[in-house]
Amino acid sequence: MTDNLDLRRRFFAEELEAVCKLRSPGLVDAFAAVSREQFLRPGPWTVLADGDFMTGGGMQTRATPDADPARVYHNIAVAIDPSRQLFNGQPGTLAVWIDALALVPGARVLHVGCGLGYYTAIMAHCVGPTGRVVAFEVDQALATDARQNLASMSWVDARYGNASERIDEEFDAILVNAGVTRPQDTWLDALAAGGRMVLPLTATMPAMGSTLGKGLVFVLTRESESDLSARVLSMVAVYSAEGLRDDGMNERLGKAMMGGPMQWRSVKRLRRDAHDESPACWLHAARCCLSTS
Repeated sequence: MTDNLDLRRRFFAEELEAVCKLRSPGLVDAFAAVSREQFLRPGPWTVLADGDFMTGGGMQTRATPDADPARVYHNIAVAIDPSRQLFNGQPGTLAVWIDALALVPGARVLHVGCGLGYYTAIMAHCVGPTGRVVAFEVDQALATDARQNLASMSWVDARYGNASERIDEEFDAILVNAGVTRPQDTWLDALAAGGRMVLPLTATMPAMGSTLGKGLVFVLTRESESDLSARVLSMVAVYSAEGLRDDGMNERLGKAMMGGPMQWRSVKRLRRDAHDESPACWLHAARCCLSTS
């Protein structure tokens, strides 16, 4: 099946560019250059065949016929731990998220939830050796493997943890690759002027336990010390972040989303200033608020 993996990766990348309407040529080149199979367990692979997450449905998987690396160059999620139903995310989803970060050579990136490091490597390719990528993974075994997988990229620093502790660096882009109930103060503090954050805000789905949540992906852009512009990028069903969720905010977020698209598409900014809750507060918390005005 494999005649030329370089050509197959290039076709894969250009298909993502066309279907996902990617705007960054550097991102397309990254998908064409980075070997996905090097960031997976040995094949044959378990891949996601079907799943209706947005309505609370379960997962259906299938196995690839063989371990030919060409099998993973499709818009499919590939399991990195089938026993936990833990997947390397669907390229078409993550490509859109990364594209929203508008990465350029020399940029500084924070990646929260890097798994085995594939999408970290994609972003590292975008920013190049003059840039910097700091990646966190809360599963220690995965973090160890990610560090090994990314060892050839000296400008990548892969760490074990959930990125909730203070980070004494500034970043031009932050990708949060797990569902949270609000952005951590440490992430907001670390976002440089004009920097962008892709943030999945999710409420857990009782029918599926606490592993998955559904919600909205926001793009936040720092405008000032206490004010960030905000817009909804898409709906999402994604794994919940460990140690970064709050039960009270989970309930608030669920109720806010029940207001429907007319309300959540009206969100314009994230406020960090102290203020009383008002009708303009779509999701109000003590230290930050998503507001429609």
